[in-house]
Amino acid sequence: MRNAKSITFMFLALSLAWTNRIESQNGDRTADVRRALEDGGARNVLLFIGDGMGDSEITLARNYAVGAAGRLAMDSLPFTGEYTTYAVKEDAPEIPDYVTDSAASGTGWATGVKTSNGRISTSAKTDRNLKTILEIAQERGYRTGDITTAELTDATPAVLGAHVANRSCQGPSDMAACPQDRKSAGGLGSIAEQLIAHHVDVLLGGGASRFDQPTEGGPTVADAARIIGYQVVATASELEAAKAPVLGLFATGNMSLEWNGAEALPYPSNIANPQTCTESVRPANEPALAAMTTKAIALLDRPGTTAGFFLQVEGASIDKQSHAASPCTQIGETIAFDQAIRVGLEFARMHPRTLLIVTGDHGHAGQIVGMPNDTDHPSGLLSALRTKEGGTLVISYATNAYHRSQDHTGTEIRVAAMGPQAANVLGVINQTDLFSIMSRAIQEPVLFTEAR
Repeated sequence: MRNAKSITFMFLALSLAWTNRIESQNGDRTADVRRALEDGGARNVLLFIGDGMGDSEITLARNYAVGAAGRLAMDSLPFTGEYTTYAVKEDAPEIPDYVTDSAASGTGWATGVKTSNGRISTSAKTDRNLKTILEIAQERGYRTGDITTAELTDATPAVLGAHVANRSCQGPSDMAACPQDRKSAGGLGSIAEQLIAHHVDVLLGGGASRFDQPTEGGPTVADAARIIGYQVVATASELEAAKAPVLGLFATGNMSLEWNGAEALPYPSNIANPQTCTESVRPANEPALAAMTTKAIALLDRPGTTAGFFLQVEGASIDKQSHAASPCTQIGETIAFDQAIRVGLEFARMHPRTLLIVTGDHGHAGQIVGMPNDTDHPSGLLSALRTKEGGTLVISYATNAYHRSQDHTGTEIRVAAMGPQAANVLGVINQTDLFSIMSRAIQEPVLFTEAR
């Protein structure tokens, strides 16, 4: 296992490397793609989820941070496709619900089953618990991790290790919408209780207030975690020294944002005076997503073993800042997510039989639009940004009214991958197909090869 100083050095080195612009490629890459093809099983699976990160959100971050002709780390994966994201109706699961939320979306890739909005790894109408990819990985002997910049009990991290009828049932005191899931009613308990009960090796994110709630049995969820062997940490420095199993709770609610800037406004907004985003505003006591990813990999990786680890990494506030029509904070969260992806890429390139997947859970409201004027302009909210290459980038949010939460969209979104089974993301697939790809990767025999 790497020590804390080497982990910090690795993170700093990768962060510096990220600043180097990756130019677009226009040569013949046929041989490269052929070499990237791998079938069979995966020793490790790294799943990166950008919440609310569709093609528009990726393009917005790329244009602002590295330029229109530049490339983000996530753009370097050899296989790229698109997947559909629809949910189903609660009372009629045979009918699509064309705009998903994060709970139904996450249940899709976590279990391979479409469900209705709000449900966490349970079936629409019948309320049946659905086995998750994390549970399958544990059965196969993989170590597991689940990290996020949201509350650990939020929808995307929850779908791996919890089964409740409604995503709002995050802590023992939050069970009003899930009475049948209370432990006293014979259920599995709240999301927080279930995550701990799953003995996930690495749990990192926000949401300390959920784990501070008392269980029906008496102790708080955090104390219950300590009783079964978890080390509970609350700061970046404590994380550096932590050993597995670890529960990292770095904020009461969602973790702090990386960048800051002005919200989008109705026309004329700031069109005459484009803003420049303020970067690096995250408090030093909260670890960056890339640092959490680096530490999680260090704790989960076991050289010399056949079964490695399954790790999900969520950049959660891409979505939350899109809801708020806040382009700078949205971009900052996308760039921080991309830095975490770079950590995963460096590991995957040095460790054969690692399946790495980058995708989102649904599209969102932000659109890159042309320069508006008094005669022709979007009816929604606007913000103009001055990019690092000297251009003006205009973003429109128009899925809800001013100071109302902007809505998700029903578009298909990017899915990209490298490693065993990665070529199966090509074309247009269904979100539930991602479960099949990962499940196949961890259930196929793995021919162990030492790190390159």
